[in-house]
Amino acid sequence: MPRQNGMSWQTLSVRAPSPKGSSSRLLRLLDAPPLSPRQWRVLLALGVANLIDNYDGALLGMALPQIQAGLGVPEDAVGQMLASVRLGVLPAVLLTMLADHIGRRRLLLVTIIGFTLATFATALAPNVEAFVAAQFIARTCIAAETMLAIVVIIEEFDARNRGWGIGMLGALGAFGYGVASLMFSLVDALPYGWRALYVLGVVPLLLIAWFRRALEETHRFTALRTAQGGTRASLLQPLRNLVRMYPGRMLALGAALLPFAFVTETAMFFPSKFLQAVHGYAPRDIAVMYLTVGILGLLGNVIAGALGDRHGRKLVLVVGLLANGGAAALFYNTSGWVVPLLWGVMVMTVTMISVLFGALGSELFPTSYRSTASGVRAVIATIGAAGGLWLEGVLFADLGSHAAAITTMLIVVPIAPLVIAFCLPETANRELEEVSPER
Repeated sequence: MPRQNGMSWQTLSVRAPSPKGSSSRLLRLLDAPPLSPRQWRVLLALGVANLIDNYDGALLGMALPQIQAGLGVPEDAVGQMLASVRLGVLPAVLLTMLADHIGRRRLLLVTIIGFTLATFATALAPNVEAFVAAQFIARTCIAAETMLAIVVIIEEFDARNRGWGIGMLGALGAFGYGVASLMFSLVDALPYGWRALYVLGVVPLLLIAWFRRALEETHRFTALRTAQGGTRASLLQPLRNLVRMYPGRMLALGAALLPFAFVTETAMFFPSKFLQAVHGYAPRDIAVMYLTVGILGLLGNVIAGALGDRHGRKLVLVVGLLANGGAAALFYNTSGWVVPLLWGVMVMTVTMISVLFGALGSELFPTSYRSTASGVRAVIATIGAAGGLWLEGVLFADLGSHAAAITTMLIVVPIAPLVIAFCLPETANRELEEVSPER
């Protein structure tokens, strides 16, 4: 068993605003801003849905060796299998377009039911083709639900605390990784092994009545519909608006997302497999690491949102991207007690980056096609991620190790910070109608 660091669980508390004179900057970052009961209700419902999303997403990375063995996937085909699953995000753009047509609430409920059924179907997959098909559908629904959740937070929260809201959404969702870690530690003891982990995907069906009560249509979408005289625009109108309004923003955002997804998602898919194959970690060791060092991911969500509100999305994004690339390079090329800590930095920075890309990418576009823009953003990231996973398999065949393949791919890391710094406007603490008015 590898040597473990001594980090223990920290307690994350979300409190009312702290008293004057508080000396802890960290606690001030975690303080909850004043929210209405409606905002708290929406945040909690979306956070629970995000938790279940992340549980499903975490299983594939954690249990990859067990899934690979159970389905008989060759080593040089793992990257291609992951890439095929990741492409499930592409059809999500159709659901986000529909959300700009009929509303956010209905599509959120549809996606919650969809990923629940697909996750359960994954447990029953008889072969790799069925597994990929079930996970493809699950990824479609999860991606759409995640994007719509961010859109709802952006449209429901005030300008001064939108970043905090998205960060807290991510923090609540991060508990899904904790649940997945606990369950994965039992994978060798559970009947049917990794398949039993996916059976828990039925939980959202038990909560669907609560989701229906807690989730309401956003004020901004309702106001837009009222301004349109209660009529719905055509289904393709959001795409027309995307091309007509602020096309340069989408191009710049895509130029930043593509290299980030290309290398980072690949680097984040392989740690469990890498630690088990190279450093001799057992499943219980991976679970311990997720439940201790992994707390940094939860903190990263909240800290990123608060720092993004305070210092701007762009600065925090640039720092996070560079730190993530450096941590990944060290993680795959060192050994000893520092390895779990480097993984913790990777997790913390990637959650920070995800929060801020979600905030920036939604704030840059008007209400009439905000969901569609989120879907297009996800398509761009998916193309980058799938391309990275595919190339990792090719490089593995040539270089002989996943570490060498991923390290080679890190050459693209500086591209995203440069594009963000020089090609995108700042959106923090500005009203959405000021950042992206309808034209």
